[in-house]
Amino acid sequence: MPPDRSLILWKLSRSEHNLGLPQKRLLGHNHFVSDIAISTDGHFALSGSWDRSLRLWDLGQGTSTRQFVDHKKDVMSVAFSADNRQIVSGSRDKSLKLWNTLAHCKFTMQRTKFDSRLGAGSCLRDDNVAGRVVISSYIAWTDEGHADWVSCVRFSPNIQNPIIVSCGWDKKVKVSGMNFYASHDSKVMLWDLNEDKHLYTLENKDVINALCFSPNRYWLCAAVGPYIKIWDLEGKLVIDELCPEVVSQYSGRETEPPQCLCMSWSGDGQTLFAGYSDSVIRAWQVITSPSSS
Repeated sequence: MPPDRSLILWKLSRSEHNLGLPQKRLLGHNHFVSDIAISTDGHFALSGSWDRSLRLWDLGQGTSTRQFVDHKKDVMSVAFSADNRQIVSGSRDKSLKLWNTLAHCKFTMQRTKFDSRLGAGSCLRDDNVAGRVVISSYIAWTDEGHADWVSCVRFSPNIQNPIIVSCGWDKKVKVSGMNFYASHDSKVMLWDLNEDKHLYTLENKDVINALCFSPNRYWLCAAVGPYIKIWDLEGKLVIDELCPEVVSQYSGRETEPPQCLCMSWSGDGQTLFAGYSDSVIRAWQVITSPSSS
């Protein structure tokens, strides 16, 4: 995402030398744009910014139609649900927020210590699910939750049973409905909160910068340093690790690869677009072997 407070619309050319050309610049944020998401129908975009707000954009008109304001610090990540009816955001204030498309915040999910004073003047109930306490529209996780910045939030592509997955600088990855936890020993754990049990653990060694689900495969992709790690959640295996080869234009020698910061799949699930710290967007193509087709 550009550091000039704008969004850029690109026209894909599919050329071998240049995959896309800039078509339009969208202005409205007052600080760096940290993340963007496009609705499944391709008509709208969602952006998060260091100005602590989200914006909903009409891509046909090139205008901002809604501004979402409730976070206390920079918004780091945004996402649409598969049916485009819900929006989730993650922030440096260590919270996740669930919104409708009218810019109303419906729920806030944040780690906190239980305080009996929360019951005064509030609708308080214990959901008996992994220590979750619901106070009106505020969800407070008494024993779990992000202890640092929330760096990435994503919805699963399942409309009937939507899942939110989030990761933070505390190496913890959390999901509503099911939970991934990347704990301090850098393990990624899958939990089923409905059954309140641990399902399995995925091994990981470093901080995760971004996450995304494949739209047509049971894959979870994680941006870990310069690598994109792809987990097959059915086999519980890492099936691939993608890392760009970068050659210095000065020495002609291979140099240290850039960090992968964000990812997004094409609608058909055949191309994974990834943004890197060297300001380059790289496209990774899924190649199917003849035996598997």
